[in-house]
Amino acid sequence: MAGVRAVVFVVLLACSIGAFANDPDMLQDVCVADASGQITNKVLGSKVTGANVMDIPGLNTLGVSMARVDFAPYGLNPPHIHPRATEIIYVLEGELYVAFITTGNKLISKVVKTGEVFVFPRGLAHYQKNKSKYPTSVIAAFNSQLPGTQQFAAALFTSNPPVSNDVLAQTFNIDEHNVEKIKAGLAA
Repeated sequence: MAGVRAVVFVVLLACSIGAFANDPDMLQDVCVADASGQITNKVLGSKVTGANVMDIPGLNTLGVSMARVDFAPYGLNPPHIHPRATEIIYVLEGELYVAFITTGNKLISKVVKTGEVFVFPRGLAHYQKNKSKYPTSVIAAFNSQLPGTQQFAAALFTSNPPVSNDVLAQTFNIDEHNVEKIKAGLAA
């Protein structure tokens, strides 16, 4: 009986090895992507200069990208998410108030200074604010060739077709006139 079990075990093991055999890394050295243009973001005193697969097609399949973010005094990189990547920033100069919000609605924040780093977990809402009168610059690295960015205000108030005013008014407990004011301010 023990011999039969051993044979069955060996046969099952041999059959299942192929199911677990894989290459977790990329399977090719280079796969150049089609470039279709990159929008450089200038919002509220910050400028994001991206370096992802849309800017550097040779990054295709490599799973990495970067950005430089320059902040004017009191500049803001507004609340947003990266649906496909964790972000780590390194402060080149100045200091920055950084924060993300957990799925339990807990704000995790810190002031980071020149030479320090901070990590924003994938898919969590986060933002950066320069609270000083001096410019600040950071380098951001992502574990995705195209991390994606969705800014909440822009997504909700400038989408095309638009989110209806009554939905936005009820969501934010404001009247539709204020929704129109917000939309007009973001369109400018």
